[in-house]
Amino acid sequence: MTAYTIYLFCLTVGAVFTLISVFLGHFLGGHGDHVSGSGGHAEAGADTSDMPGVSIFSPTIIAAFVTSFGGFGLIYSAIPLTKPVTISSILSVVSALIAAGVLLVFLRSVFRHTQGSSESRLSCIAGTEASIISPIPENGVGEIAYVVGGTRYTAPARTETGTAVSNGKLVKITRVVGTQFYVTLT
Repeated sequence: MTAYTIYLFCLTVGAVFTLISVFLGHFLGGHGDHVSGSGGHAEAGADTSDMPGVSIFSPTIIAAFVTSFGGFGLIYSAIPLTKPVTISSILSVVSALIAAGVLLVFLRSVFRHTQGSSESRLSCIAGTEASIISPIPENGVGEIAYVVGGTRYTAPARTETGTAVSNGKLVKITRVVGTQFYVTLT
């Protein structure tokens, strides 16, 4: 197998993968399929950030590398000075790394600027009224519902004094420690 064939194969596989991904993503959706553990779409790739965005191991970035490697390999193998396999393959890898890196930086920038959250800041929640939706037993944990910015949230809660509070009562959120909300009767 010649270097030209390998480059052409990489270019073709990368381009076909990209076209199939675009077609399947557009027509079949896939919205709602999440990677367990990462909390994000499969496009987010495999990393440990648990943040929205694009990973270096994202299928898009890998496809960009493979496609670029093939494309640059074909270009470099057509130039007499860079035609030897040792030169064209090294230049192709470097060029593909740069192309995939530029795409990664661009996509991360886009995600950073477009990702918003409807979740309110926990520090701003103190003083918000909430209603008990699961009774809080004495020195135990129940559940509250509260509205911030027009969005209804639920959270585990306990009273500041350790007293029991029945279902449907109005309370005021006093503080948040970790995922635990502390409330007092209003």
